[in-house]
Amino acid sequence: MSTHVQKPGWITVHVLNRAVAWLTRRGISVWGSRVLAVRGRKSGAWRTTPVNLMTVDGQQYLVAPRGHVQWTHNMRAAGGGELHLGKKVEAFTATEVADDDKVPLLRAYLKRWKAEVGVFFNGVGPDSPDEDLRRVAPDHPVFHITVTN
Repeated sequence: MSTHVQKPGWITVHVLNRAVAWLTRRGISVWGSRVLAVRGRKSGAWRTTPVNLMTVDGQQYLVAPRGHVQWTHNMRAAGGGELHLGKKVEAFTATEVADDDKVPLLRAYLKRWKAEVGVFFNGVGPDSPDEDLRRVAPDHPVFHITVTN
C-alpha cells in the first residue's frame, strides 16, 4: 500500500477548511461538501474534517485527494462514520475501492473538483489516459459509502 500524504498548508487548515466546515455545519453544501465524522482508531473519539461527497451512477464515494491521511486510516479501522450537512446526519458504512476500480471514480472526481484538488494528482487530470489514472490510484484512497439510516 502507498504511504503517499500531502499535508495541507496553514491557509487550508486554518482558513479554507474551517470556512467550508462552518458553512456545511449550517446546512450550506459547497460543491457537495459534508463534514465527515469518524472515530479515531486509537482514541475512539470522534474526529471531523470537511470532505467532498461524490455521486457516480447513483453510488456515493469519498476520495482522499491528499493521500493516506488520518481520516483514511480511521475510516479503515472504523468501517464507517457519519456525514453531516447542517442538522442532517447520515450514518454510513464504508468499503475501500480496489486500485483497479478507481479509474472512472478518480476521473469523475477530477472533472468535478480539479480546480480545488488537481495539484495533488501530479499533473494527472480528468482527460488523462487511463494508465495515468491507474498510476496515481494507489496514492488516493477511495471509499464506497452506504448510508445505513
